[in-house]
Amino acid sequence: MRVLLASAFALALFAARAEAQPLNVYCSVLQDWCTLMTQEFEKKTGIKVSLVQKGSGETLAQLRAEKTNPKADIWWGGTGDPHLAAAEEDLTEAYRSPMLAKLHDWARRQAEQSKFRTVGIYAGALGMAYNTELMAKKKLAVPACWKDLTKPEYKDEVQISNPASSGTAYTAVATLVQVFGEEPAFDYLKQLHKNVNQYTRSGPAPARGTARGETTIGIMFLHDAVAEAIEGFPVKVVSPCEGTGYEIGSMSLVKGSKNLDAARKWYDFALTAEAQALAARAKSYQTPSNVDAPIPDKAPKLSEMKLIAYDFAKYGGAEERKRLIARWEKEVGSLPK
Repeated sequence: MRVLLASAFALALFAARAEAQPLNVYCSVLQDWCTLMTQEFEKKTGIKVSLVQKGSGETLAQLRAEKTNPKADIWWGGTGDPHLAAAEEDLTEAYRSPMLAKLHDWARRQAEQSKFRTVGIYAGALGMAYNTELMAKKKLAVPACWKDLTKPEYKDEVQISNPASSGTAYTAVATLVQVFGEEPAFDYLKQLHKNVNQYTRSGPAPARGTARGETTIGIMFLHDAVAEAIEGFPVKVVSPCEGTGYEIGSMSLVKGSKNLDAARKWYDFALTAEAQALAARAKSYQTPSNVDAPIPDKAPKLSEMKLIAYDFAKYGGAEERKRLIARWEKEVGSLPK
């Protein structure tokens, strides 16, 4: 009898500990949005969240490193290409959320393409922004096109993130390859290198640097620069004349999650109009994937841009991603300044 009681007590204790285990979220959007989403999810569900914020390229590398012993339960946010690569590498878990029917076509296509191992949660266009005060002070012409950024007068005036750590920068490389062709695109990137003052670790960093006068021009997703302009910084955005790519910010369940039920609850909540409306409160201005979610008034209007037919199937592939990043590191990132 004592043995049975002891066993029952041990099982109850184990169950209580399992229930108390926090949901481990890897978050690849801005910290304010990560934090607000966490707070609202905890209030709604009573589930505690342990949050790690880092760029999508870094998160993909971490998931690879942790493949045999996953630490995370869900990866929320960040560019879709690394999410697609993670799906291809069997790092993520298939899940058909009951919320899929409420999503825009482009978000559902992301899910279908990955065999439901990832899903679109927002969209945002790539482009450039400039600091109006620095541009006037230095008497520089406002760039209108990608090719403008290689002009000699912009030497050390441009900032972009590093494609090895940033999904934003990888999207830029893949975009330029699709706009110009691969060989001309890498010739362009080598010319651009002469004008780059810093390759930042995270994708939004050039928006912050441009806003605060650390660089005259930044390359980023335009909603990141819009957020700085709304805060009162002297920033204006430009959608390049040749055409530009865009991201489908995504979300994936981590394969081997130790808290899968809670992870699915986060997943379903994140696809609701209620959750997606939190973005604007956190000063993030992407286009949400839920058809009922309000598009922030200040969000860049994708319909007014020359968007390319970005090939997510090809450039979201793990091998193509590795190849392009390796080529960039060898031919561009290693160049002297």
